[in-house]
Amino acid sequence: MDYFNDPELNGKYLGTITKDFATVSDTLGEASAQIRKRDISQYPIFVFAKQEVPLGGLLVNADEMQLEWHVFASYLELFVQQGIVSAEGVEAFQATYKDPNEFCCLFVLDEEFTNFVFVPYPED
Repeated sequence: MDYFNDPELNGKYLGTITKDFATVSDTLGEASAQIRKRDISQYPIFVFAKQEVPLGGLLVNADEMQLEWHVFASYLELFVQQGIVSAEGVEAFQATYKDPNEFCCLFVLDEEFTNFVFVPYPED
């Protein structure tokens, strides 16, 4: 799997992801910090999906916040356990993972698009 931003991420996804991300970015930033601070993982991953998925814990319920995407908090080690990232792919993932204080690692999961995307947190 390619861990870089996918150039095929079309405007349909980019627009809805960006809109929802702007709404929940503070929550995701805090969750990322807590995952790292508590030594759960140094590689937090937030799953954006339009339906419930068994990839981490539900952090943001889209229905309750009038969003298009549910957000689940997860992390690299769980993705390895579930076979999404292969054991051989861990090093490549870690090498491409961006600074979690500046970028949020999203795993966008939808029928037409499934990939990792790194989105910068908004400037304060």
